[in-house]
Formats: sequence, structure tokens, C-alpha cells
Amino acid sequence: MKRFAVALCCFSTLFFVGRARTAGQEDSSSIRVNVVLVQLNVAVTDGKGNYISGLHPENFSISEDKIPEKLATFEEGGEPVQRLLQGPGSPVQTVSVPTGSVPTGTPSQPSVQDANDVAPATRLSGANVFILFDTSNYMYRGFVYAQDAIADFVRSLEGVNKVAFYSYSRDLSRATALTADRSKVLLGVRNTVAGDNAALYNCLLLTVKDAAPLKGKKAIVVFSNGPDDASSVPPEDVTELAQSTGTIIYMISTQQAQTDPISEAVFERVSKATGGKAYFARNWRDEKKAFGSIREDLAHLYALSYYPAANPNHGWRTISVKLVGKDVQRYRVRTRDGYRLLQTAQVTSASNANPGAESAPE
Repeated sequence: MKRFAVALCCFSTLFFVGRARTAGQEDSSSIRVNVVLVQLNVAVTDGKGNYISGLHPENFSISEDKIPEKLATFEEGGEPVQRLLQGPGSPVQTVSVPTGSVPTGTPSQPSVQDANDVAPATRLSGANVFILFDTSNYMYRGFVYAQDAIADFVRSLEGVNKVAFYSYSRDLSRATALTADRSKVLLGVRNTVAGDNAALYNCLLLTVKDAAPLKGKKAIVVFSNGPDDASSVPPEDVTELAQSTGTIIYMISTQQAQTDPISEAVFERVSKATGGKAYFARNWRDEKKAFGSIREDLAHLYALSYYPAANPNHGWRTISVKLVGKDVQRYRVRTRDGYRLLQTAQVTSASNANPGAESAPE
């Protein structure tokens, strides 16, 4: 499968790639790859899909390739980030606990919020959200209803750092670049028109690449009205890049895509592998519910990060997140299941791609 050469210098899975030098000369035979920080967005729910809040760092156990990891930072929803480690190999530091919260080590009883109980007052934590809208010839029916649902979703994203609006048919249109100005995003939504074939995976890959260098929580919300009939990129490449950059993908589709078993299976697989969800809407009311569900999901994510322990594996690394503590093992965890360290020959220097990135201490 074709691998894409990308500079994965982001703060979800952050890589630093460099070449060893001797006597001022570059030695192309020696290349080191250091994983600086891995960030995970984790949803915790009960058997009915209700969100579980009030968990603490000690309730999460993370392993990478079965190697135990120590949490570096912890964040629940829109609460301030708690810093637990200074850097790779550093001892545990005193946790900075927000005023009014329960200190680490004295866990309170986790609370449950009904998944169907949408609370308008719930504030989203800082995140960057990309919306990718299908404007192919599949969208001639229900186009205005889809625009309305997207516009309502944009207005509801209080607390999100920035929003971008892209549309796609055969090609990607970056209608509104990432911005904090919601009016610009809404203008981009209203100016879209339908036409041409659908190259979803080509355009989704480009969107993931745009999101890759961003720091912190990032998500792509895709609205698709039908199967992909024009892409040269397989969905597996999109999934792997999203996993390796910590980008969550949510898929909303109409019944048009669900009538195609391949598209339905792919939408489910791509979203699940990245820690997101897939929704299949029967009508415009279901579309609005799906967008509302995504908003609530983003508002209830736990953001965890860790500096990976020594690991000789430079390929795919499997991540496992489990809950520990009294009465919490019964809850369900949803997050990405791993990431890949791209082959060094395929990765451009992270220092060139992002001069502000910091590598792990040697």
C-alpha cells in the first residue's frame, strides 16, 4: 500500500527526524526518529452510550505495544490541563489542579450524562474542527437541508478554537480556512453549489494533511451523500494518516451511502479506527441530530498524553487504554488503536516542516 511522505510534526503524535553529522558532513546512513509526545482523545461511556465524567488520571492505564506508559497531561472536557510529567523519563510532578476540582488521589464518584440529554450550556474544550461537505452530483437532493444542518453545527461550536469549512466533489475546495470568525465559515457554507463526481478519499486525505501540524485536539466532520466514485487514494491510507496524527474523523452520511455496503463498511471502519463515529441519516432531522451528537462527543472527550517509553518498534505501534479503579471497569473506552512511525526515507525533516517543534532530550 502506498505510503504518503508527510511531515508528522504535530502534537498529537509528534516526531522529530534528524540525520547524524560527523565533522560537519551529513551522514545519510544514520537517521534517528524520536517520538516526543503522543496525545489521545478518549471517550468513556456506559453500556447505553451515556458519557462518563469525573474520572481522574489514576483511572486510566495506557500501554503501547504492551509497554506501560505514564501520563504526561490530563484534561477532561473543557477543564484546564493537568500536567503530570515534565518530559521523557521525568519523575511525576505535582499536579496542577483547577480550583474547585477534586485533587488527584481522592477520586469522586464518576457521573453519568444521558447521551440523549443535550445540554446547551456544556462548553467544548479547545479544539480545531474541519468540516468537509459533499458537493458532488450525489447532493442534488437535500442540498439546502444539509447546509442548514452544517450551519447550525457551526453556530453551536462554542469553545472550539477555530473552524474550517471545505467542500469536495472531484477536487477539494478550501472554502474557508481555519478561523475563529464563525461568520466567515457560515458564508462558505452558503456559497457552496453541487456538481461533478465524488473523490471523497482524495479530498479527505488532503484535509487530514492540513490538520496534521496543528497542536492539540483536532477533528474532521465529513458529510457525504454517496459512495466515492473518483478517488485514486484508498481509504486505508486516509485512516492510517489520521491515526498517526491523532485526527478524529466523524462521518455523517445519508441513506444513499448506506445502500452501498462497501461505503457503509468503510465509513464505519475509518471513523472507528480514528476514535470517531459514523452516522447514517434518514432525513434532515437525523442530520441535525448527528451533528448535535458529534458536538456532545467533542465536549466530553478526555485528552491524555504520554511520552513513549523505550520501544524498538519503528513501525505500527498498538495503543491500549483501560480503566482502573472501583466500579469503572464496566465502562467502555473509545479512542484510536495505534499509530505508525513512518519509514525514515518517507518522512521529511520535522524541523523544516515545523521549526517550533521540540525534540526529546538525548
